Amino acid sequence: LSLSLSAPLFCETKKPQGNERTESCSRSPHHAVKVMSVGSLIDSSSSAVIWRGPRKTALIKRFVKDTFWGKLDFLVFDTPPGTSDEHLTVIKTLCNAKPDGAIIVTSPQKVALSTIRKELTFCHKMRLPVLGIVENMSGFVCPCCQEETNVFPCEDVLAFAAEHGVPYLGRIPLDPALSSAAESGACVCCAQASSPGISALKRVVAAIVEACQKK
Repeated sequence: LSLSLSAPLFCETKKPQGNERTESCSRSPHHAVKVMSVGSLIDSSSSAVIWRGPRKTALIKRFVKDTFWGKLDFLVFDTPPGTSDEHLTVIKTLCNAKPDGAIIVTSPQKVALSTIRKELTFCHKMRLPVLGIVENMSGFVCPCCQEETNVFPCEDVLAFAAEHGVPYLGRIPLDPALSSAAESGACVCCAQASSPGISALKRVVAAIVEACQKK
């Protein structure tokens, strides 16, 4: 469920039609993953979504409560960076469901980690468990020689996680194979499955599933 309401997710999915548009989620052609986004409800990817907080809040509640999800293994909420209306609304809406927790995704720059500190404080105040931190864009993997190079002035995200008592779930480098699969709508699990980025992504997913199963 994408909560990036101002920059909605558009992807190649089978969209619900007619009266189903607000109650049924779209399905990805890859393993029938169910997807819900504002992008499923508007007709053009160039349409701007200009909403104030109360309307955002109402739509998020409707996405959670009125969407027919069917049987799920996991329900993942993709939120924008920071601590905004979207985060507060979904946590309060799910308070009786007792979600497994939050997965914090960060890049290794100092400015990104300063934002993550605020998000960890937010989770603590909202009594939302933190399953762990994922380090994204941890370096660039050359498609020719497979050498990895840091492209950002890097902070030690592993040490940051240890300092705050949060599990470190892994790191995902910038990898052209992973980027190309995402941009083309291909299944990242099938496209060049041995590439460093896709292999790293699979390891991170396995770590997240393991963290959820321990709850």
